[in-house]
Amino acid sequence: MMITALVVALLGCVLIMVIGGRFLLAPRVAMAGFGVPEDSLRALTNIKGVRDITSGVVPLVVLGVAGSHAFGWALVAAALTPVGDAVIVRTNGGRLAHALGIHAATALVLVAAGLVLALV
Repeated sequence: MMITALVVALLGCVLIMVIGGRFLLAPRVAMAGFGVPEDSLRALTNIKGVRDITSGVVPLVVLGVAGSHAFGWALVAAALTPVGDAVIVRTNGGRLAHALGIHAATALVLVAAGLVLALV
């Protein structure tokens, strides 16, 4: 039973990464597959809001269940999000200062704090 649950969970992780990749590579198809019109700004901001809430909850669950060592590694992994956000800002006409001052700085803080927790 445990192996089956692990396989299903790992498959879910891979599939959600594929879905995320589809949003980057084929946004119109992804929005249609999500079930909303491709030009729905409100849908995109809701998606971002839910993603950000989840990005805060998941590491806290890791901390509560597995402790500060695992929490540190979760923070390092979570740094992918603000790195991606910085790239999105720059490739969509946003200012370099905004990409670096908000998103890259957030990634740096997550990596620094995460490594301290993971390696100490």
